[in-house]
Amino acid sequence: MTDSKRRRSLVAASTLLGGVLVLTACSGSGSGSGGSGGDTSQAKADKAAAQESSEAQIKITPGDGSDNASINNSGVTVTKGTLTGVTMTTSDGKAVSGQISADKKSWKPSVQLERATTYKVAATATDAKGRAAHENASFTTVAPAHSFIGSFTPDNGATVGVGMPVSINFDKGITNKAAVQKGITVTSSSGQEVVGHWFGANRLDFRPEQYWKEGSTVTLKLDLDGVQGTNGVYGVQQKTVTFRIGRNQVSYVDAKTKQMKVTQDGKTVKTIPISAGAPDHTTYQGQMVISEKFTQTRMNGATVGFKDSDGKGEYDIKDVPHAMRLTTSGTFIHGNYWGAPSVFGNVNTSHGCVGLQDKKGAGDPSTPAAWFFSHSLIGDVVVVSNTGDKTVSPDNGLNGWNMSWAQWKAGSAV
Repeated sequence: MTDSKRRRSLVAASTLLGGVLVLTACSGSGSGSGGSGGDTSQAKADKAAAQESSEAQIKITPGDGSDNASINNSGVTVTKGTLTGVTMTTSDGKAVSGQISADKKSWKPSVQLERATTYKVAATATDAKGRAAHENASFTTVAPAHSFIGSFTPDNGATVGVGMPVSINFDKGITNKAAVQKGITVTSSSGQEVVGHWFGANRLDFRPEQYWKEGSTVTLKLDLDGVQGTNGVYGVQQKTVTFRIGRNQVSYVDAKTKQMKVTQDGKTVKTIPISAGAPDHTTYQGQMVISEKFTQTRMNGATVGFKDSDGKGEYDIKDVPHAMRLTTSGTFIHGNYWGAPSVFGNVNTSHGCVGLQDKKGAGDPSTPAAWFFSHSLIGDVVVVSNTGDKTVSPDNGLNGWNMSWAQWKAGSAV
């Protein structure tokens, strides 16, 4: 190589090396330009900004960008500082109410979030030196298609009869029954053992071996948030419900003698003449729990299969007084104002219900039906015998008491 070519090659190599040095310096790892060895103006500014940054550390839950997020466990917390402001809004700008804790270390929404909704959260906090920190996040809650909920009875705070089970109906079929049942606990202040029983994939009932102890308190805890009920479908509920058991009232209907004995704490307090199902429309037998009460209601035979040749109901009474439901399929114990007084205690005439003498309009408190209605609670037990019919199915209403304790426990997934 000639001297001229060598010089040109060295120049090119030097130029390339210089390019590498420039690129390396842009990464921030090299020394300042100009050979002074000091910090650049930008480096000094970055360092000063870092020194002045707030020490407060804000955490928003769920994290930014989360989907299928819980509707129960959202919130904001801060360490090394205190919260000064939090806003939560839906994607369309609707504000969600919430409150900062007394120690200003956390914030929670005061309402349960909606499913399938996008929320935006903006939080500010200050550290001990009053320096502000800011955090923002956006997340989307779990969609109904990917979640399940359970509708339960009885209601929180209710006072019910000794036969009232805890009954939970899920809006989607449950295949992972053991996990779901483990997420639900039912306890009694009486200390009675309480066991769950599955009726199919959508219903789970809880009861003790014998009726609840009068005066006890029952607590239902749903801890289902994030529990997988079936493939790709998760629970969203976190809730505690308590209800009280009232006096022990069990009523005994004998279709043969056509009398009902009302007992409280095992003692007969009243005997009422009744009219049960006629021979061609007999009443179910067994232990039946009152699940609903109506001062007046309509009863149309067409809704339960009793139709004339024209397709209309064999009966359609729009103002049946003092009606209390015993089965889902339509068995009631109710007032009857259209039957002659001589019927009650003497003849079984109904389409399967148990009738008590009453007055039209449900306004006379002196009638047997009005007395029984006013002295009955949802959850009271009515035991029907000598009808000639079969025993009511345990899942036809709240009637699991018609199973033995061994049968009941066999239906538990835990």
